[in-house]
Amino acid sequence: MNPDLFPGAYPHQHHDPRRLVERIEAQLRERISEAVDMAGLALMVDLRQRHGRPAPDTTSDADRREFEQIAAELLRHVRDGLYADLGAQERDELERAEARAQEPRERLLAGHVFLARRLPDYWQRFEVHRATHAKARLETPGLTASWIGRLFGR
Repeated sequence: MNPDLFPGAYPHQHHDPRRLVERIEAQLRERISEAVDMAGLALMVDLRQRHGRPAPDTTSDADRREFEQIAAELLRHVRDGLYADLGAQERDELERAEARAQEPRERLLAGHVFLARRLPDYWQRFEVHRATHAKARLETPGLTASWIGRLFGR
């Protein structure tokens, strides 16, 4: 009899040596990273349209750095908004989860994975903080705006 005849609902996990908790955390990290990337790209495009700049170019290193900065700002903004609502013990646990990662983006993602596992309404709160961040960024005058444009709110 063929052992793959009944592969189950999630056949990709049968040969994954990680424990279930590790797989869940990896999937959460991936989903959060995707959500941040999509929101960051949308914000980058909106900011460029608002300031009359060209759309991002996938081959541009400068555009890649700008995108990474926008995504990191978004991760920090959402993290800080959620951090303010945590109790002292949860804040300590969040900081310990973040401290285990080496790179700045990985620290932020580790914190978000902790928050997603801890807060039942994480995604709703993520969306609220994402929207307020985008609104604030879009309402901020561009650095290249003239003084007359800033005077008249353009």
